[in-house]
Amino acid sequence: MIARELLTQADVLLGKYPLIAVTGPRQSGKTTFCKMLRPEYKYLSMELPENQRFAREDPHNFLQTYRGGVILDEVQNVPELFSYLQFYTDERQEVGEYILSGSQNFLLLEKITQSLAGRIAIFHLLPFSVRELKTAGMLGPAWEEYVLKGFYPRIYDRELEQSEFFPDYILTYAERDVRQSVNVENLALFQQFLGLCAGRTGQLVNMSQMGNELGIDYRTVRSWLSILQASFIVYLLAPYHHNFEKRIVKTPKLYFYDTGLASWLLGIRKMSDFAVHFARGALFENFVINELLKNAWNQNKKPGMYFWRDSSGNEIDLLLENDLHPEAIEIKAGKTIQPSFFKNLVRFQKASYQFARPWLVYGGDQYQQRQQATVLTWRDLEMIV
Repeated sequence: MIARELLTQADVLLGKYPLIAVTGPRQSGKTTFCKMLRPEYKYLSMELPENQRFAREDPHNFLQTYRGGVILDEVQNVPELFSYLQFYTDERQEVGEYILSGSQNFLLLEKITQSLAGRIAIFHLLPFSVRELKTAGMLGPAWEEYVLKGFYPRIYDRELEQSEFFPDYILTYAERDVRQSVNVENLALFQQFLGLCAGRTGQLVNMSQMGNELGIDYRTVRSWLSILQASFIVYLLAPYHHNFEKRIVKTPKLYFYDTGLASWLLGIRKMSDFAVHFARGALFENFVINELLKNAWNQNKKPGMYFWRDSSGNEIDLLLENDLHPEAIEIKAGKTIQPSFFKNLVRFQKASYQFARPWLVYGGDQYQQRQQATVLTWRDLEMIV
């Protein structure tokens, strides 16, 4: 079994808070994670109708029956329970009493914000990271394998092919999560929208243009994007706009939490497809940003993550703001280092009022210390986070 890095941080804070919450995409391993964190705890799936009825009809008795070490999985299915959890954890003053988990970030975090603020530590568990596979001795030599395959644990646990996982994942997601969150009448059109988002991986979000392509209005695009964000399918990377004299872009860029899903939606079925595919560079960029995000979240860090682009199209793929200094990161899928890879790092340093440590992450396999930047392979991102 592949060890999850987040276990260390979750274990520490479970000893300080009465509750912790673990959110993340469906199939990211949350249930297994919670059971690994506290195997002795009583486990309850709140997707089971009988558990939902007990919690709704008699919440006082439910929380008196299940106390002192309980995992409540998919707890967003019983939102009424959160105010009672607040009452009983305040009354008992016990640390580590409940572990909550849920896939639907929008419901779970909304209720936590309303009822449990200050009483709970929140963690985001994404699919496996490169570092976790590397530690387990399961990391191969080609980045294309992992961009294609993605990192959902079930793919690795059961040795599944793309075609054996992603169609069912998409169908289950559309049928369950989307319909539970908002009234999407045309699921086929929503799935087309999902594919449209995959084609815009790493691009600036243009909601009007997306709506025109599908024949839906701007508000529908915005609503559907919110659904994808809230259920950990996509995220928006905000532009960095501090301390610059030149006009800069203020529109966010779109990325997928798992590149395997994006690759499937784009019709990429084998590693050799990347050689000629238009999204090759964007998917590698998405892959690297995801890994840096996972590395940060697995250490319970929440660094500011941005991109920078000026009105002339000069761009830095990722800026990380941490406690010490910002990190300026250029990402290139090419396996041979070219002088052009460094030009935007040099431009950014000249345009910025503050020093940013420069990095180049590329698709090759050599670490180099250059005058313009430190050059890293995709396998060694822990040097940044």
